[in-house]
Amino acid sequence: MECRQILLCLALYVVCTLSKPTEKKDRVHHDPQLSDKVHNDGENFDYDHDAFLGAEDAKTFDQLTPEESKERLGMIVDKIDEDKDGYVTEDELKAWIKKAQKMYIYDNVDRQWNDFDVNNDGSISWDEYRNVTYGTYLDDPDPEDGFNYKQMMTRDERRFKLADKDGNLIATKEEFTAFLHPEEYDYMKDIVVLETMEDIDKNGDGFIDLEEYIGDMYSHEGDPQEPEWVKTEREQFVEFRDKNKDGKMDKEETKDWILPSDYDHAEAEAKHLVYESDQDKDGKLTKEEVVNKYDLFVGSQATDFGEALVRHDEF
Repeated sequence: MECRQILLCLALYVVCTLSKPTEKKDRVHHDPQLSDKVHNDGENFDYDHDAFLGAEDAKTFDQLTPEESKERLGMIVDKIDEDKDGYVTEDELKAWIKKAQKMYIYDNVDRQWNDFDVNNDGSISWDEYRNVTYGTYLDDPDPEDGFNYKQMMTRDERRFKLADKDGNLIATKEEFTAFLHPEEYDYMKDIVVLETMEDIDKNGDGFIDLEEYIGDMYSHEGDPQEPEWVKTEREQFVEFRDKNKDGKMDKEETKDWILPSDYDHAEAEAKHLVYESDQDKDGKLTKEEVVNKYDLFVGSQATDFGEALVRHDEF
């Protein structure tokens, strides 16, 4: 079952965090690129299609007629317009793009949902998650694999309670998604920082000093000469990570390290789509304005065929 795979991954995660890795570990969470295609509207709108729909859904539109693409796009516009005022704002478009880029996360949660929703009531209680994930392991006080499952469960419970916004110990699908993928939700980011600090802070003083920082990434065992990247990380810690120069990273400094304020690709794309489609220049889009520029937002057989002709002519 998927839940056993989760526990295995969790166990492997514990191994990685409690042992000293021999290769560099990257704990920094970056927002993924909206598309692996080049953003060049002079050539095609493939980048915009991937950004607006997600790469997989964008492919399905390429098989539709222009009329079918416009019809489906109109239905999508209704979903984007969250306040139902008849307009799509930059903020609504940005939220939609971010959601489209996270479809793989929602798909992952959907695949696991039935394993944990034991009573099929459309939600997952803490008791359901605990029993399915840890039930058989908690009965064994000395498991052969050496993992402390009670400690892992306590940590999971803390995260579950934080994800559970209404505090009833029952998670909706959105709350369960936040539990499994806390780095994707603003209200869960403090727990990501706390768990990271607990993993790295070996002396338990509530901070991450230089040696703990390096020790999480690199082991000296059998290699007395530090690689260049380790020396670079030492410099990064002193010059950039430890902002108040007290020799250690506190919670805010750790947050700046693992959850940096990257360039917001979704915001930039939302601004771009509005600028290109806003015919009356009022800063927001009607459904008509979006559909009139449908080829910017979605593909169709026509755009796909046109790009095929271009590729044929170049050949």
